[in-house]
Amino acid sequence: MTEVRPDEAASASLWERDEEVTAVLRAVDTLCADRSSSGGLLVVQGEAGLGKTALLAEIRRLAQQRGCTVWSARGGEILKSVPFNVVRQLLQPALMSLMPEEAREYLGDWYDIAGPALGIAEPGARQADPQGVCDGLVAAVRRLAKREWPLVLLIDDAHWADEETVRWLAAFAERLDDLSVLVVVARRTGEASGDSARRLDAVAAAAGVSTLSALTPEATAGLTRATLGPHADAPFCREVWAVTGGNPYETVELLAKVQDSELEPVEAQAGELRALNRSARGGGLVARLEELGIDATRFAWAAAILGTDISVDLVARLATMGREDAVRCAELLRGARILTKPDPATSHGDDGDLEFVHPLIATAVYNSIPDALRTAMHGIAAQVVSDSGLGAAAASRHLLQVHPDDDEELVEQLRKAAREHLAVGAPDAARRCLERALLEPPTPEVHARVLYELGCAALLTAPATTIEHLQRALGMPGLDGDTRVDAVWRLSQAMLHNNQLEEAVRTVEAEAARHEPGPTRLRLQAVQYMWEGLHAGETGSPDRSERLAELAARCTGRDNAERALLILRGFDAMTRGENAEEIIEVCDRALVNGRLAPGFGWTDTEWGIELLLMLAGAYAYCDRLDRAEALYTEALRTYEIAGWSGGHLALAHAYVGLGHRRRGRLREAEAALRESLRLAERVGRGLPLYWTASCNLVDTLLARGHVEEAWEVAERYGFTPPYPATILIPDPRCVRGRLLLAVGRTKDGINELEAAEKAAAARGHHNPVMVPWAADLARALATEDPARAGRLAADNRRQAERFGTDTAIGEALRCAAALETGQRAVRLAAQAVTYLEASPCQYEHAAARVEYGIASRSVAELDRGLALARSCGADGLVAQARQVLESGRGLR
Repeated sequence: MTEVRPDEAASASLWERDEEVTAVLRAVDTLCADRSSSGGLLVVQGEAGLGKTALLAEIRRLAQQRGCTVWSARGGEILKSVPFNVVRQLLQPALMSLMPEEAREYLGDWYDIAGPALGIAEPGARQADPQGVCDGLVAAVRRLAKREWPLVLLIDDAHWADEETVRWLAAFAERLDDLSVLVVVARRTGEASGDSARRLDAVAAAAGVSTLSALTPEATAGLTRATLGPHADAPFCREVWAVTGGNPYETVELLAKVQDSELEPVEAQAGELRALNRSARGGGLVARLEELGIDATRFAWAAAILGTDISVDLVARLATMGREDAVRCAELLRGARILTKPDPATSHGDDGDLEFVHPLIATAVYNSIPDALRTAMHGIAAQVVSDSGLGAAAASRHLLQVHPDDDEELVEQLRKAAREHLAVGAPDAARRCLERALLEPPTPEVHARVLYELGCAALLTAPATTIEHLQRALGMPGLDGDTRVDAVWRLSQAMLHNNQLEEAVRTVEAEAARHEPGPTRLRLQAVQYMWEGLHAGETGSPDRSERLAELAARCTGRDNAERALLILRGFDAMTRGENAEEIIEVCDRALVNGRLAPGFGWTDTEWGIELLLMLAGAYAYCDRLDRAEALYTEALRTYEIAGWSGGHLALAHAYVGLGHRRRGRLREAEAALRESLRLAERVGRGLPLYWTASCNLVDTLLARGHVEEAWEVAERYGFTPPYPATILIPDPRCVRGRLLLAVGRTKDGINELEAAEKAAAARGHHNPVMVPWAADLARALATEDPARAGRLAADNRRQAERFGTDTAIGEALRCAAALETGQRAVRLAAQAVTYLEASPCQYEHAAARVEYGIASRSVAELDRGLALARSCGADGLVAQARQVLESGRGLR
């Protein structure tokens, strides 16, 4: 049992906490030992009243005693809907103490991204990316930690933290290995739900966890005597423990009531303890509040409604009382141990601020407010907050509690709040505001627009929900002109992300039919062709390519609708394996002076990123890797600057990896693709971007010769059928077929490649580089069915010559050489080298050199192939060339 002196009764919650205090001391000492020491994470959990807050206070004292900077924050039960509430409490005071230019210097590129969420910068015009804001907050602490080392962060009542803070906390906890920060989180178990509960559990799983238990009868007796005096007898002390269950908070409150009532701590008076305990909690607390008078009760209710920033002036306005009466009520409530002045060490407010003595009291007071009155007070609080200049977003948590009443002004306030939430990267908060606006309900003229705004708010986080809202909006009057077209576009995007590509095509097609020929119809037709071009279904429209070619032939690239059609025509022709030079000419016509036209930027929302990726893909497979890589690099740079670190950044890294892979920079490709997968994991498995990253990583690892690792990646990330409904580059069936062959599952590999053949034929995809099933299948069948293998190789060569790129022809010649022997194999291998030497794809060139060296028994060619393979990072080719060179047999 912890030994304390009688005058230490205020530290009651630290009784029997030696083990927890020791763990904290160890963590603080580790933090202070060296600036390069890794961070620490401690979680303190337990039921209400077991002393979590008191333990955090002791951690603060110990850390400050050792010279640490300590920042703290606390969740609130009625504040869970306020985005970034807790992380703002944590970081805002430190940032506000800096001059604006200092804050910008410390946060660097993240200032404009994380600053609005922290309330220290104005939001930009564009909707913020939630994942980018989360990463910006992580970076903010990372940079401030270097300035404030050694830094300790304390988060109390994390179970009541807002979703945005919990998301940041989970992300931050993952990166503590390279951050010299100690984070201590206190929470009640079983209180949080949904994503917040899952993330808090993940934080606990990565931390040292202390689960607090109730005081033993011995500790309760020691605490009783420390508070009431050593004359408190054993039966009385045992009854204190029995009544409170050893709960430290309830024990302290009960003993305070004993002192107030001047009850003698002896066995004869022990029977009074249960009645006293009831008056300190629940209904008893409410009765005690009522005894203080109606004014004090109104003051307490108003304080509970506010929940935070409880100043006498603000409460007075909400409770509609004069300042003098308000001051008197505040003193009464402080004397009754209901309100108190915040601890100066943890307070960020003004001298007049108040807080509840304990969250249990705040909850009891809030729940004691009659329902109708509570609702009315929230309405008044919203007005008070708005009049204080804090904005619609700050008032929205109160507006959410107001009963629906056909209030047009309330709908507009909630719509404005939603826009403010989106601007700082809080789409869930925006969604709650708009959902509440629908309950009002909006007027018929506005209803469809609210549904449209709700669909847009949910697009990044809940595609299925977006679909429902936008479909309803489009079925109502009120969406006209460009807004209706934009709603159709976003609906089709949501369907794409929800793996409903066929429905996306039909939706846009139906809307296009409603419009007369002109720019709007042309835009919708372009979107329809785009989704059809990305559809990986088993059947495609036989005349689609002809219709698209006819439309594109009339396009000069005078506006973005025409430019979009030119890009779509180029991509379609590339997938079909038409002449590469003509494809490049079509794609070039979609550019303005060799660059993307205004409105086609990577963060522009009118057309989306799919079109730009199709343009880059057409260039990549037509051997114009310079242009493809410029587009991929621009996408990555744009998203990093804008702070878009969700799915967009994951795709950018994936396609940068694809560019490296095509160029033959396999090490760089692997690094980019692993980063893409890391980001894609945060967005969610099963999405097309996840498949793009995993497919390209498997392909790259196979090129490197890391077969076992490629198989492990495929197993870990679910790179197995069924495949998504969208086209992936490279073709996933071809990559998986090659993987199966590499691990010795020849029959399964052949089956997979034959499935790729069937799917490609159904879609009219005859590009032998993008869908290289024929070359791999020919090699696999060389022994068991040489006649079929020969036919496949010959047809593959015809398709390659039709397409006309050096890479396609060189690869077809490599395949043909692999099926031959003697001088014919040598001649074909030499021709493959000639073509691939002119190609930008250095890995394929290296492979051709090695194969030619083996076929010709040439040491010089093997040495050149070995050097190329090393530069590419193709370890398998390096091993193959070395083995032949070291054997020395027949070489010249």
